[in-house]
Amino acid sequence: MRLHRGRWRRGATRLFRTSAAVLLTLAATACGTVSAAQGPSAAGPTAGPTTGSGPTTPQAKTSPTPSASEAARTSRHRGGRVRITGVGDVVMGAAPQLPPDGGRDLFTGVGDRLSGDVVLANLDQALTDVTTSTKCGPDSSGCYAFRAPPSYAERLAEAGFTVVNLANNHTRDFGVAGLQDTREALTAAGVDHTGMPGQITYQRVDDLRVATIGFSPYGWTQSLLDIPAAEDLVREAAAHADVVLVTIHAGGEGSDFQHTRPGVETFLGENRGDPIAFSHAVIDAGADLVLGAGPHVLRGMEWYQGRLIAYSLGNFTGYRALSNDGPKGVGALVTVELTADGSWLGGELVPIRMADPGLPELDPEREAVEQVATLSHEDFGGCGVDVSDDGALTPPTC
Repeated sequence: MRLHRGRWRRGATRLFRTSAAVLLTLAATACGTVSAAQGPSAAGPTAGPTTGSGPTTPQAKTSPTPSASEAARTSRHRGGRVRITGVGDVVMGAAPQLPPDGGRDLFTGVGDRLSGDVVLANLDQALTDVTTSTKCGPDSSGCYAFRAPPSYAERLAEAGFTVVNLANNHTRDFGVAGLQDTREALTAAGVDHTGMPGQITYQRVDDLRVATIGFSPYGWTQSLLDIPAAEDLVREAAAHADVVLVTIHAGGEGSDFQHTRPGVETFLGENRGDPIAFSHAVIDAGADLVLGAGPHVLRGMEWYQGRLIAYSLGNFTGYRALSNDGPKGVGALVTVELTADGSWLGGELVPIRMADPGLPELDPEREAVEQVATLSHEDFGGCGVDVSDDGALTPPTC
């Protein structure tokens, strides 16, 4: 039997953790706002290649100090439970192609579904006024660089997002300066971010702490190509948090990559990681939930060691930037509820479609339900998560 995250010692250390959390909160209040990440991720993005082909070791470990926005957040008291909502890829516009009215209606099509203690998205773009892309030259073709003004961070906050993953292939489309602008805009809007080397982002939910860690195959992010380093970072998060959420940008892109297969995936000559091996490893190290993005299509969901892995939630928002042809127009919003030790209480898949010109809306045809149900059982057999017609997620007995 697997002892998840050393739960045999949880009762003995509960009093210590609670007391330590109180002391840390008091210290943060006394000393002012404190970043969730230390080292290179707190000082600013590090230089490095736009794409990475090999593993990197995290440059620094993080302190268990609460995130800057943690003290300002409150949530409903639910007796030691945490509700996590996640969506896939979000591109709010690719300047100069931007939505009207500053993007204030970008997320109205999904109503109040973006709710929870933790609400996560993969922000697949930069938020900056820098206009020169360091990735795409003026004469390049087939190269995509996405940016929106820094003010669009406020759209994320207004919609209900609490944290976004920046570990992907587009947040540094406008260089180190563009990435730094993105981080500063998110912080100013009260939205946490994750995905930089060594970064663990903490959020307080009542008397619980939730840690979020983002990974991608690129060396300037927290790399998922170095699985041992990822395991170390997850173990550190598990030592200082009750629930650990891992989010990944992994795998090939497009309709040919809906199936999740064992082994390393390669796309456009890049090593996009081994999503299955990585996800299993971080759960073994102490993660309680893995939510994926990057392929721009839905993938199946696997039940592993009592934990849910959603390998890709597909496209969510791609205003005049992402294709919605066929499977690329089908996405999902997933909400799960976990206990204080990360155990499963329940989950739901809400089917989304990305309608022209790339806006999310609830899908009356509920296509995502059928896709995820089919892919889960085709790819993971008896360990594929069951998805009912109404979207309820039921763990299998594998």
